[in-house]
Amino acid sequence: MSKILITGERLKLRCAEISDLQYIMELQHKPENVKFIVPFDEKYHTAIINSDNYSKMDVIAEEIATGKSVGYFMLCELDRFKIEWRHVIIDKKGVGYGREAFKLLLKWSFEIKKFHRGWLDCKPYNEIALHLYESCGLKREGIFRDCIFVNGVYEDLIVLSILDREYFSMTAGKV
Repeated sequence: MSKILITGERLKLRCAEISDLQYIMELQHKPENVKFIVPFDEKYHTAIINSDNYSKMDVIAEEIATGKSVGYFMLCELDRFKIEWRHVIIDKKGVGYGREAFKLLLKWSFEIKKFHRGWLDCKPYNEIALHLYESCGLKREGIFRDCIFVNGVYEDLIVLSILDREYFSMTAGKV
């Protein structure tokens, strides 16, 4: 039985298990996802899943009603005052699961785990993701110029973050 991190209206976030490894690998390599991330191999994910989840964690977003996996997150820097959301991939697109899952991730990060800062990076042409992150309160900090080399091309990454006080200010008075 996997550990449930947080439950929302339609989704729950849970720790990934070895049985989720194939799903994670397929999700990373889908054409609509791989252009926005740098995928990791099976060995890397196996080590994370088999770890004590102290510094890194793979998380599955799952429909409560059906138990079907609808996305995956990789969380890093869990052993510090900050958290990095390294992979944010939603499989079932267009039904609001990305927004719900990311809001659950924020709530877990700040209300349950008490992190001071959460951050991620995003490719500049991933406009849908940038809109989601900014609408959830993340702020652009800057650009890492030509910081990754993908398919023979250097690419930029936009860095976005949110602080605990910004999260709590944004959620004050909301149920």
